[in-house]
Amino acid sequence: MTRTRTWSADPQPAVSDRLRQRLEAQLAARGIAPGAGRSLPADLAPAPLPALEAAQLRIPADYRDAVADHPAVAAWVRAITGSATAPYAGDRHAHYGRPGRLEIRNGPSLLLWGPTGTGKTRQAFGAIRSLTAAGCAVRWHAVKAADLYGQMRSQNTDTEAVLQHAMRIPLLVLDDLGAAKTTAWNEDITFRLLAWRGENHLPTLVTTNLPPTPQPGAGMRQELRTAVGDRILSRLSGMCTAVELSGPDRRYSHR
Repeated sequence: MTRTRTWSADPQPAVSDRLRQRLEAQLAARGIAPGAGRSLPADLAPAPLPALEAAQLRIPADYRDAVADHPAVAAWVRAITGSATAPYAGDRHAHYGRPGRLEIRNGPSLLLWGPTGTGKTRQAFGAIRSLTAAGCAVRWHAVKAADLYGQMRSQNTDTEAVLQHAMRIPLLVLDDLGAAKTTAWNEDITFRLLAWRGENHLPTLVTTNLPPTPQPGAGMRQELRTAVGDRILSRLSGMCTAVELSGPDRRYSHR
């Protein structure tokens, strides 16, 4: 696995800035200089970003302002955006008219690991926001590993349908892997999920508090291998670039 430790400022553009720039371009095309206090015609209102608005409603409140500003995560967003395709693009479907929005089909995956509170989940939701703001139609699902196991154990639940949805969604965030109690059943579910996604090259963001490999000076700290087993760690190694996030627990600093 490749580890990335260095942080630097590489923020994605804010949605508000994108809308402002779009509006100013529309004004300039009509020979109107944007200015404070100007009353704008209704047809010059900035076009909405419904996909981002829909994503915002599904993202937990703590992460609705999240930005993918870690260099490795920002690079992942650019790679996914660059490989996205537009339906009906090219001469094969010219009779359908203009190409549709970019859609995520395949791409690389990341394993974000580090101590509690270092921003792993925030980076994952920031990546979703950045992809949507970049114009990608993102069908995504985010779930904590423990919650996925709980959903599948619930009565009157089609457990296979729950698993198949997580397996086949174009973009999956699997949060807090290794935090749930280790059982053979949990291991089988996780293996099936990651094996299918890895074999089909579906982008997956996995977060965990546990180091994937032994760390110098870590003493008896538990490793991800111990929590999830060799089969799952092997799958993660084959499909994910491991990115270490370090630093103090940000939740304490906000109190």
